[in-house]
Amino acid sequence: MAVIINIETSTDVCSAALTAEGQILTHYEDFGGRNHAALISGYIKGCLDFAAGHEIRPDAVAVSLGPGSYTGLRIGLSEAKGLAYALDIPLIGVGTLELMATRVMFSTLDIDPESIFVPMIDARRMEVYTAAYDFGLCRLMEPQPYILDEGSYAGMLDTGRPVLFFGNGSEKARGLLDSAPNAVFVPDVVPLAVDMVALAELRHSRREFLDLAYSVPEYLKDFQATKPRRLI
Repeated sequence: MAVIINIETSTDVCSAALTAEGQILTHYEDFGGRNHAALISGYIKGCLDFAAGHEIRPDAVAVSLGPGSYTGLRIGLSEAKGLAYALDIPLIGVGTLELMATRVMFSTLDIDPESIFVPMIDARRMEVYTAAYDFGLCRLMEPQPYILDEGSYAGMLDTGRPVLFFGNGSEKARGLLDSAPNAVFVPDVVPLAVDMVALAELRHSRREFLDLAYSVPEYLKDFQATKPRRLI
């Protein structure tokens, strides 16, 4: 299996991890807010220093592609591209929603194999970035921006299968959906570099690499700039 430097900057959490053969060799995480520009280079250096100290050569760089924070995604992908170019190793992209789903799948929860996994990333107001997956990571709902209301996810909930909602956008849905008996809200799920290992190694084994020149984050919708509010 490959030695991979994993980079995750899609939300308020900033993280990086060095992995090999499915194991976490070293990792760095910050939950204090969007300090990605100040932190991620140091986290990557920590991974490189660990690799050098153990005479390990990275085989690839993996980066979370989004959706999520426009700024965070740009920072993460720029760092990953520069690192892959400098080391002359391939670049791997991992979807953030898929990453969150695998985190829950591989958790210690006693999960019904018929469960539907619905990651949610906050997109402001009543909108989230979301998708839905089964236990085989087959998409039941394509990644998309989605405005929540009382009828959200009705088709999934009507199946009677357990529907697991998680991510920093799921609290918006709780008041709308928690009356459904099969709606399950899983707390404290954030995308982290340490959880990228399975997806990154799978893509490496399949040689599913990104183009260093033309790859871009998966924003899912166009950036909309807003004017700053006047103080007086």
